[in-house]
Amino acid sequence: MTPTQKGSFRLFQFAGVTVFLHWSWFVVALFEIRDPAGRYHSLAWNAAEYLALFGIVLLHEFGHALACRSVGGRADQIVLWPLGGVAYVSPPQRPGATLWSIVAGPLVNVVLAVPMTMLLVFGETLGWWVKGSEVQTFVWWLWVINIVLLVFNLMPVYPLDGGKILWAVLWFFLGRAKSLMVASIVGMVGVVGVIAFAVVAHSIWIGIMAAFILMSCWRGLQTARAMVRLERLPRRDGFLCPLCHEAPQAGVFWQCSHCGARFDTFETQAKCPQCAAQFAMMKCLNCGGLSPLDAWIMPPPAGR
Repeated sequence: MTPTQKGSFRLFQFAGVTVFLHWSWFVVALFEIRDPAGRYHSLAWNAAEYLALFGIVLLHEFGHALACRSVGGRADQIVLWPLGGVAYVSPPQRPGATLWSIVAGPLVNVVLAVPMTMLLVFGETLGWWVKGSEVQTFVWWLWVINIVLLVFNLMPVYPLDGGKILWAVLWFFLGRAKSLMVASIVGMVGVVGVIAFAVVAHSIWIGIMAAFILMSCWRGLQTARAMVRLERLPRRDGFLCPLCHEAPQAGVFWQCSHCGARFDTFETQAKCPQCAAQFAMMKCLNCGGLSPLDAWIMPPPAGR
């Protein structure tokens, strides 16, 4: 299950993106902080390490959000929870825009690795800490955590970033629906390896993550199948989505929010034929975007 605002509380807002923290984060934090694993002599260092982990995760998610907004997409919410973080992004339905929105997250980890590495190499030489001290241990584990997050996220397993990158790259050649189907199937195969690793490492958290990935792959596969069915439907002439530039489907695929009747919103000019409710915005079934009717209407060809 993907975290939402439900069960979360607002932390802060930055650059138009609101950050929420799920209540379960505190439960897991208490468990993790009380298990020092012999690295430090004080629990304060464990707490600092756990907070730093989510600091890295937060920067990663802001990478996704800000990259999405840079290409004209919508991104206004990040939710932190025990398994990491989720940036709710909706980039323009183009493979290039989607690819950049995804790649930007791992790029943040690459950028963070540079000063961390420099700090490890020169910290002792510059006298910032004594070899084997808790400060050095802390910096070392932050470096390890950042690299592990980078490598793990780049696994070609949907919905990890690597799986989404595979989807976006294949989108250029196979289209949006078929590429998502391939990425979901590859992810379902790859999650077997994640489950095996969880068993070998005796890690309940990796096991939970594997279950989450498997459910997400299944949802992705079902979404891809629905998208394939949508792509095969006949399209209506004279209209074009101003956001994704796809022609709308012809048929009774829209539902009135007042009376529940189904109708073809382009045939009725965005008016429910049963209760006469008029809708200012029309939803695109391809990208999910909302636009006024006037924005959908294509101008007549030149010379007519």
